[in-house]
Amino acid sequence: MRRCFWCVAAALVAFALTGPVLAQRQAKESSSQAATSPLNLNAATATQLESLPGIGARTAERIIEYRQKNGGFKKIEELMNVRGVGEKSFLKLKPLITVLPTKAEASGQAAR
Repeated sequence: MRRCFWCVAAALVAFALTGPVLAQRQAKESSSQAATSPLNLNAATATQLESLPGIGARTAERIIEYRQKNGGFKKIEELMNVRGVGEKSFLKLKPLITVLPTKAEASGQAAR
């Protein structure tokens, strides 16, 4: 009986120790996927924008406001028109972002 208790205890300890390791591995995998596929400024949610380095909740809101007001981003450099994103920040973000046409632009071009 005592031996069974120690086996169960050892299994619980092993499970408790491997849980955080697995969570870290999954986080690394998802961040490496994000690094390989740039974030589309014309489709990103506030949460996705906040995952970018140096972008907080308020700046993410401003990016979305700019996108809505101007009908989307035409080029990534327009991001510097958003208050809170300067040239230094933009240069860090440049490899992590992209600008794909909005759905309205894509359907409008297809109709031509």
